[in-house]
Amino acid sequence: MNQPWTTKQFEKRLRSMAPLYHINHPFQQDMHRGALTREQIQGWVYNRFYYQVSIPIKDSILLSKIHDRETRRHWIQRIIDHDGREGEEGGIEAWIQLGEATGLKREDIVSLEHVLPGVRFAVDAYVNFVRNHSWEEAVCSSLTELFAPTIHKQRLAAWPENYPWIKAEGLAYFQNRLGEAHRDVEHGLALTLENFKTAEQQQRALEILKFKLDVLWSMLDAMTMAYVHQTPPYFNTGLGSDD
Repeated sequence: MNQPWTTKQFEKRLRSMAPLYHINHPFQQDMHRGALTREQIQGWVYNRFYYQVSIPIKDSILLSKIHDRETRRHWIQRIIDHDGREGEEGGIEAWIQLGEATGLKREDIVSLEHVLPGVRFAVDAYVNFVRNHSWEEAVCSSLTELFAPTIHKQRLAAWPENYPWIKAEGLAYFQNRLGEAHRDVEHGLALTLENFKTAEQQQRALEILKFKLDVLWSMLDAMTMAYVHQTPPYFNTGLGSDD
């Protein structure tokens, strides 16, 4: 029977999956280099908004499964971060402002009419994973946050030079997430290290993290087909939409 990793070994294994993070996707790399067009950036903003509005739904489902009061009190902050509260608009509003800074209209962003089927399918799969699995496994699926601060730092550093047409105030979302992501990942990682102790559990944790990495990567695959290769869904049938 396989022996479980030590806590340090287990954390190292989780972090070793960083190469699969969507920061390495060609679409994301083109974004960092300043190689995307205005329309491609706008398409990304449209589609990532569906992910943004789904996160507090996912976290609400997760929260309903947790019986420990202290864990709930900590996790609920994630919902507040996205949904906001009086005096604090939150990440969803900040994302809308990002969209407006790229030239999109608020009503078009929130309508979700421009969300690609592949993106919708991937995000819904993530929400359904949380709905259908234990809270411990749901927490583990959030650990792509281990790799998120780097991508936010890249955007803050590169976008003003590469995309000067994007209004500077639209970058507030990325600035806010730097602090939030560090805080969230410390909590999510601690819970995972605490609850995945056996060799079987630790291997399962790696599988769960890989699933979430697949979700993020698949979202960019769909955007690449639509906005880079100009082959959106049903483009060759004569029945496709403009989304």
